[in-house]
Amino acid sequence: MDGLLTVTESGTESGTKAGSGIRTEDHAGIDVVAEARELVAGLSAEPWGQVSASPYETGRVVSLAPWLAGHATRVEFLLDTQRPDGGWGCSGDHALVPTLSAVEALLVELGREGSSDRALLAKAVERGLEAIGNRSFQAGWPPDTPAVELIVASLFALIDGHLDGEGPQPPLGAGGAKLTAVRAWLMSGAPIPQKLVHALEVAGPEAIAASGILPTPMPGGMAAVGASPGASAAWLASPPEAGPGAEDRAARRTRDETAVRRYLEAVVASSGGPMPCTLPIAVFERGWTLSWLRRAGIPLDVPPRLVASLRDGLGPEGIATGPGLPADADTTSVALYALALLDEPREPEGLWPFELETHFCTWRGEEGMSPTTNAHVLDAFGEYLRRRGGEPRHAAVVAKLSAWLRDRQEADGSWTDRWHVSPYYATACCAIALREFGGGESAGAVGGAVDWVLATQRGDGSWGRWEGTAEETAYALQILLLTDAARDGRWRQAVERGYRHLLAARGGEAPSLWVDKDLYLPMAIVRAAVLGALHLARRALAIPEDDSY
Repeated sequence: MDGLLTVTESGTESGTKAGSGIRTEDHAGIDVVAEARELVAGLSAEPWGQVSASPYETGRVVSLAPWLAGHATRVEFLLDTQRPDGGWGCSGDHALVPTLSAVEALLVELGREGSSDRALLAKAVERGLEAIGNRSFQAGWPPDTPAVELIVASLFALIDGHLDGEGPQPPLGAGGAKLTAVRAWLMSGAPIPQKLVHALEVAGPEAIAASGILPTPMPGGMAAVGASPGASAAWLASPPEAGPGAEDRAARRTRDETAVRRYLEAVVASSGGPMPCTLPIAVFERGWTLSWLRRAGIPLDVPPRLVASLRDGLGPEGIATGPGLPADADTTSVALYALALLDEPREPEGLWPFELETHFCTWRGEEGMSPTTNAHVLDAFGEYLRRRGGEPRHAAVVAKLSAWLRDRQEADGSWTDRWHVSPYYATACCAIALREFGGGESAGAVGGAVDWVLATQRGDGSWGRWEGTAEETAYALQILLLTDAARDGRWRQAVERGYRHLLAARGGEAPSLWVDKDLYLPMAIVRAAVLGALHLARRALAIPEDDSY
């Protein structure tokens, strides 16, 4: 048995496993339950979480903190990840932010004494500036990413300063008026929205110094600013706060600087040098990972300390993804849903602060709205009702959110969202939640999602927005397998082809599709989604569990 599972051309059952339409030539190494258990064990071994390196955040640390260990590795990372077209990150409008950051950082590095391989740095800067100037990846600007207008305006201004006023011009709408207003607000000493601290690097050293922002303490004598290496490096690079009482604040500043340096050193130790946009992400990672695995029905023994890490941080105001970030409804709802699936249902009190008239905001003061956040809130309330009965107000939330999600569905049957660039993720979140808790009124919306998935499968059996990926194929399969879709020949063929592709692709390189200041990949979460899809497909296709399990 030395090959992958293959679909028979005739669709007959000859040579198949349990009449699945799939011929088994090799299941070696495909032990889904064992891999899921290994994944769960790894959540404890990586207490800060596992997230990909960010060209944007790495560029900010190269520019602001050359003293930090791993500096040469970060510069090398920027040089190595430049695309053939001169940009960084993914293609399209999401490339502008990481490209601006990398170019600005390499310009700073080029001007430093002792920089190695100046010709290579200069060539990378030249190619990056050409990419920015030709605007080929700005057609849909601005993408819906956190603080995008502020980040773009600040980086264009920095690049222009390095080039003595000869830098490329920003796209329409990024002229800097909003950034100027934000900096003036910080200089005034007025209260600061906590979410803004995540992108504090846009403010500049003087505004940061005047803002009075303090790092958030963490265990181990560390402290972070907005759970962001870039924001933390920017805070360190700002001068001490001046004015009355400056001498009394000096000792606190020294302590905080030491704690923030320890945080950045710990990030380097975790990442090897290049920087993620957000770290730690433990609650976020554990909630999503355990939810995908348990929802798929994979049998797991979850260590009590992992369950406690979800439970202990919950309160009446919700829970945050990381230190220095505001509590948010997305992380809170997924933590609550995961706890319910782990047989610890809790009244979702931490979600009430995010309730609006028609839906729930991701965090208070959010500009925009998120269907996936609301699908996760629907999961949390719906599962609580199913297990505990709840109250009329809980049932009212379920009805309200179900109607709101149905109204957000696209004409083709899909959903899109601001926290993930793929409609397959958004559609999986919304369609599965509506199937579970949306009642009979949601049957048409769920059916439309299934039809969209069946219509958009690629020739190789995969699904994906830009290209077929294992992650997006996993979401598409979960839509087909968790919504009680009509299991006719078309459905079966789609599942078989998707399963075969997922087996072949699951060990390959995964793209960054999740949205922060630039796009990122939460490795454990995506792996859990893939394992969940494999487990569901094996059950649906009647592949016996004792075959490689």
